[in-house]
Amino acid sequence: MKITSAKSVVASDSSGGVPRNYVFVKIETDEGITGWGESTLGPRAVATMVDEFGELLVGEDPGQIEKHWQALYHHQHSLRGGAVQMSAISGIEIALWDIKGKALGVPIYELLGGKIRDRLWCYGRWDGLTPEDCIENAESFTSQGITALKGDPFDHQGLFIDRESELRAIEKLRRTREHVGDGVELLVEVHGRLSTSDAIRVGLEMEQYRPFMYEEPVPPMNIDALKKVADSINIPIATGERLFSKWDYVDLFPTQAVALIQPDIVQGGGILELKKIAAMAEAHFVGFQPHNPYGPICTIASLHLDACTPNFLIQEGGLHAWYQDAVVGEFPKQKDGFLPLPEGPGLGISIDEDWVAANPWDDSAVWTFPPGVIPPRQQVAWP
Repeated sequence: MKITSAKSVVASDSSGGVPRNYVFVKIETDEGITGWGESTLGPRAVATMVDEFGELLVGEDPGQIEKHWQALYHHQHSLRGGAVQMSAISGIEIALWDIKGKALGVPIYELLGGKIRDRLWCYGRWDGLTPEDCIENAESFTSQGITALKGDPFDHQGLFIDRESELRAIEKLRRTREHVGDGVELLVEVHGRLSTSDAIRVGLEMEQYRPFMYEEPVPPMNIDALKKVADSINIPIATGERLFSKWDYVDLFPTQAVALIQPDIVQGGGILELKKIAAMAEAHFVGFQPHNPYGPICTIASLHLDACTPNFLIQEGGLHAWYQDAVVGEFPKQKDGFLPLPEGPGLGISIDEDWVAANPWDDSAVWTFPPGVIPPRQQVAWP
């Protein structure tokens, strides 16, 4: 089997009220098997890199996944490890796994050691502009049987939180905890928006509401700061959505600063790279939860990985209704707070190109917002 075409496919979705663009990857072969991946990052630049890398793969054997990953990663001396390059590689790598699974007639997780669980714990959201919004958002998910919720209650600008914003964030958590009770896990997301001292002070105040985790309390590039926060509070620390590849975790794990890592299956290098990172985490008794704010292929690829990863704990995302409109095949739907394993060979789904044609790239779409500005979509299912 040989690759005949490898290219990006772009589209957008605005069902959540804020238009978002997505970059998918389509790889075709001379035996009629097509693989799909996802390289969504935000800028369209990643689509250009997918197309550039795709030209290098034409005529190659799609089954040599590790060989192609290494070749693309080392393609240019000064390019290695950036978000755009890693996202392009990841989308291609996921599509290659899709082809291999389809060629062999099995789901991807069967090629990675086989499943060790039949369902995957997932979470909804509890954030909002006000405590009342947080409660309403939380109720919209718990009413569906979801037993874990994540929220970012912070709305300040800059790295140093003002007193009013701090009190407001704590009040949002307090009111939400009182509403959902102790039977629902609440995850606190910070997006790296606190200084070390502020993260400690806020964390100590939030301890009484028993957060399941405290995600990215400080910017992720300073491991010493993260370690200081972890040593000062009694809430499990999570980080990883802005770390790229296994090399970014080498110095983190020995510090024992985190209880949970959240590498992104797109920006982190794809399915096999995250499998390697998860194994590194397992050796340090650290849990694994893929970051997943993007599209349906990103979600499905994460579920395949979750199914065969021993230290998997909980999965982000996967609850958007528009996913079913965008794909061919049945997208897994949560029940009682769990997502079922994907079925069918390869990923088990593919992108619906009629949907792509009806939802072209939107130049007005954005993935980021100014500090302190909470997008309207956050009240529903952010990110």
